[in-house]
Order: sequence, then C-alpha cells, then structure tokens
Amino acid sequence: MGARDTEITDSTRMDNSILGQLAMSYSPIIDRNRAVSATRLTVFPLVPGTPLNAASLLNAVADVWPEDGGKVSLNVLSESLLHELMAARPSPNVMVELPAFMASDESNAAHIQALHSAGNMLLIKGRPVREVPRDVLPCFKHSIIDLADDRRQGEAADAGAAFSRSVTYFQSGVRTLVDMEASFKRGAAAVIGWPMDDVVMQATAGKPVAQHDLQVIVELIQRVDKAEPIDKLENTLRRDPTLAFKLIRYINSAAFGLSVEISSFRHAIMMLGYTRLKRWLALLLATASKDANLKPVMFAAVRRGLMMEELVRSSGDDEMRNEMFICGVFSLLDRMFKQPFSELLKTIPVPERVYAVLAEGSGPYQPYFKLVQAVEGDTLDAIREASDNLMMGSAEINRALLKSLAAAASLE
Repeated sequence: MGARDTEITDSTRMDNSILGQLAMSYSPIIDRNRAVSATRLTVFPLVPGTPLNAASLLNAVADVWPEDGGKVSLNVLSESLLHELMAARPSPNVMVELPAFMASDESNAAHIQALHSAGNMLLIKGRPVREVPRDVLPCFKHSIIDLADDRRQGEAADAGAAFSRSVTYFQSGVRTLVDMEASFKRGAAAVIGWPMDDVVMQATAGKPVAQHDLQVIVELIQRVDKAEPIDKLENTLRRDPTLAFKLIRYINSAAFGLSVEISSFRHAIMMLGYTRLKRWLALLLATASKDANLKPVMFAAVRRGLMMEELVRSSGDDEMRNEMFICGVFSLLDRMFKQPFSELLKTIPVPERVYAVLAEGSGPYQPYFKLVQAVEGDTLDAIREASDNLMMGSAEINRALLKSLAAAASLE
C-alpha cells in the first residue's frame, strides 16, 4: 500500500450496490469508563419505500467490522430493511437496534429469538406502547432511551426500568460532558453521541491546557515544519519515550502500509521524509491526551482526518490530500487544548487553507469539513445539504466514510 498511506487494500470486499441508495452517519457508544466500546452506524434510506438489500449492507459493514473485529450497532431507519436484516443473520459482532413497536410485534418473535441465539446483541429503541412478549423481552440486552425523551418524562431514575429490571439502558442524543455525566449518574450503561460540545468551555480563564506530552508533540511539529536536523528532533522526542513508542506503533500499523518495519524515529524520518512524518505527528497530537473525557474527541479527530483525505483521494493532488488529513485531525484541538484556534494556531504551524477552515470557517476545504461534521449527526437533511454543496453522490460519500472507519480501526 505504501505511498497511499491510509487507504485500505484494493482487495476490499466493499459492496457498492447499496451505497448509492442510502445515507450513513456514525457515532461512538461510550461505556462508563469513558472508552468507546462500539460504533453506531445509522442508515437512512434516500427514497422511502425503495427495496434495499440487507445482504449488500452487511457485506459493506463486514469490510469495516469483520466477524473477528470490533462491534457495530446498526440503527436502520427502514422497517422493510430491518425485516430483511433480521432474516439475513448478521455476524455476532453486529448489534441490531429494533424500534419498540417491532419488538412488541408477535410476528417478529422468531427472528428476534434466532438473532439472540446466534449471539447478536439486541437493543430496543424507545418505550413500547404495548407490552413486549415475555419470551422476547429477555432477548434484549439494553434499551435505548433518547436524552430528549428522558427529559420529557422528567425521570431521575433508571429509564430502563420502564421495560424490565433486567434490561439496562443506553442514553442516546448526548452532546455535552454535563449530559454524559448526568446520564451515568441516572444509571445508563453507556451513552451514544458526541459529548464534546461543551469541552472547550471547560478551560480556566481561557488558558491553554498544560499537558507535557502535548507540548512535546507541538514542538516536534514545529521542528519538522522547519526541516531541522534529525538529531534535534530525536533530542526533543527523548523527553517523553512513550510518545516515541506510540508514533512508531502508528507508522507500523496496517493502515500505514509500509513493507519494511520502522524500528526508530531516525529510521522513520529516513523512510518517510518530513512531509509524511508531519501527518503522523498531527495524528499523534490529536490522540495524546490522557483525559478520559476526551476519548470521544480523539475518536472523532482520527476519523475526521481520514475521511477528509478519502473524499479527495481520486483528485491525484497529494498536497491537498495531506492538508485535508491535517485539517480533519486538527479540527478538535481547540477542545484538547481548551483554547480558540485563532490563538492555538499561532504555535502550531498549519497550511493557509487549513487555517482558513479551523480559525475562520472559510476557504476551499470548508464544504468538505461540513460534510464530515454532517455524517457525525443524526439527520438526513444535514447530510443531503452538505453533499449537494459538494455535488457528491451518496455512493462516493458512503464509500469514503466506510473506508475511513476501516482505516481508523486498523490504527487501533
């Protein structure tokens, strides 16, 4: 794979037949330890009522989350596709979300029980208006309760108790750290969403966070940007050997695709050169925080960078690809450093077009950044608007999203 850096292999099994018929978004499922335990993939049919092939969807999903890989929760917003999906028997690492009305329907009982027996985790969405059959209820591991619905109920207790004491719940629609902490205090087993809208407001008097490991990487990026001698770069990195280990691990990952194992920082520079090394220092900076509450931020930053690069991979413009990657990876540094980009980017060198997006919300990369943000959301309208602005088709966008999620998984 080599020079293509993070592109997944040409032998990918990604099934394209369905990718032009739907839109996709994703979000992390965050456990009580603040770790991302799974990914939620939301699937929107572009034309309601159009028959969609569940096997094609599962093939595309399997390229990112193979049976022996990580977990994915499918939030399919099509009743007919969900029926097909249940009959198609997804691999055990695929979690299936079913709306409460489908869980309550006796005609679905056999498929639900078969999925449960096969080892698939089943999640029930919302509060049922009629009782879930007694022989079906034990098949569900968790319920999913949206934060807005929970607030409307005015409940301070475990929302999962609305169904059964044996069914715990995931809180969806979480956007802030305050909401995440409150959800866990109410008893949520996990939260679904991006609890980072208020992260930047956690700063004290507007001062940047002073984390030694982050400052070392910033200094390295500055030195690489100036193409300083290798000895000076090595001396800087020696101040934190764990960072050197993490950088080498990234470079030797399957996503990077080098045919020769990199054994040292000096070796990395000799093999990669300063331009490509700067990309991976950017990735290291975006994932170096030890703050548990920033894990969703770091999860997003990696995927943003990979997707922005993937969206323009076919352009043949290596400079643009590198800049798009850095733009996405750096797009949440204001949360990590708790400092506005207008100040932060005075110390972290970035290309002019990247600065325009991050500090000014403008420039030629801004429409791509809007699209990447849209696929982190839960509304089809936002994805459509962003894709229309770029004049990109859903198949191309979905392919870029799935490839970037696969590349991110290989890094981890």
